[in-house]
Amino acid sequence: MISIDRPSRTADLGDVRVANRAAVLRHVRLHAPCSRADVAARTGLNKATVSSLVGELVEHGLLRETGLTENRVGRPATMLVLDGSRYVGLGLRIGADELVVVAVDVAGERVLTWRRAFAAATAGPDETVAALAALARRAINRVTGTGRTVLGLTVGVPGPVDADGVVPAAPALGWRGVPLAAALRRALRDPGFPIGVDTDANLAVSAELRHGPYAGTADLVHLTGGPTAGVVSGGRLLRGGRGFAGEIGHLPVLPDGPACGCGRRGCLAALVGVDAVVRRLLPDALQDGPVTDHLPEIERIQALARAGNDPVRTGLTEVGRQLGRAVCVLVDLLDPEVVVLGGHLAALAPWLLPAVRAELADRTLAPPPVVRVEASTLGSEASALGGATAALATVEAGHLPAA
Repeated sequence: MISIDRPSRTADLGDVRVANRAAVLRHVRLHAPCSRADVAARTGLNKATVSSLVGELVEHGLLRETGLTENRVGRPATMLVLDGSRYVGLGLRIGADELVVVAVDVAGERVLTWRRAFAAATAGPDETVAALAALARRAINRVTGTGRTVLGLTVGVPGPVDADGVVPAAPALGWRGVPLAAALRRALRDPGFPIGVDTDANLAVSAELRHGPYAGTADLVHLTGGPTAGVVSGGRLLRGGRGFAGEIGHLPVLPDGPACGCGRRGCLAALVGVDAVVRRLLPDALQDGPVTDHLPEIERIQALARAGNDPVRTGLTEVGRQLGRAVCVLVDLLDPEVVVLGGHLAALAPWLLPAVRAELADRTLAPPPVVRVEASTLGSEASALGGATAALATVEAGHLPAA
């Protein structure tokens, strides 16, 4: 006879309470300031349950009361908001030429944003992990010095990531088989909070979904400067069977195009990636060797384009056309409502978007209205911001922070 382990009633009730906590936190996040009665009415929970949950969440520093409001029918009510004073999540991003760290509190406010120029593409995994750990320690010391507790840390990398936090391949960094989560945990000497790793595109689209102007959009694509696509479909992050969805940087766009770091030719990354754009528009930038900090070069391109420099503007139009062909593939496959351009693509969007939109109008099979293509407003910190938000996911799911 087969014995079946059945969950206890205590476990069932505990799971229900966790789900109810998550519902209360979600409602307050979306509708604050709001009262206990508002929460009960909108979530369907009874008033006694809401009162108990709110008391628990206030005690653990996740909600706070802001006082009474009389601007309502009936008796004055005590209003609730998320409490950002006690806990933060950390997000880090490894780019080919920079490291970024962002700390976000439970209320969704940024506590800090730091960028450090760093040539990860030439430094190698060990040196990059050491630099990343040093930046993380600085951020941890800063936020804990203000009395806050770090609940977790998530790193975004320009390449696929498996379930164990291993990066199988990141051509932009020259990495293969790097166990990033384990290496960073060792470098931080097991800091006492979870460390996660995800693709920078997944984290960037998660940041758009929470913090960007298209927050709440059910079908959304964020195209990083990598370029890699982070995809939200039907309100859910699309990861694929092994977590590698969205890796379009090596989509062949021009069979006879320039050589790509992956060993093939004409890949999207070799046409619209930041190295490719700088090489095409600022050939003098490479006279002293590879560019190790692209920000000044992108600013030079912006200045030349604003000044009406014909070769630069013509080059940007061609980059926009090539990018538009890849966006057409995304639109025909995924049918998103909005495609958001991030990284250097966002910085150069005023000159890229007309060509991208023209390609969409000419090539996509999707019926009108044509999908919106816009520049991200979150800057190069998008994936780090998404990482910080992801680090708070356990609390947002209704689990109380450890005492």
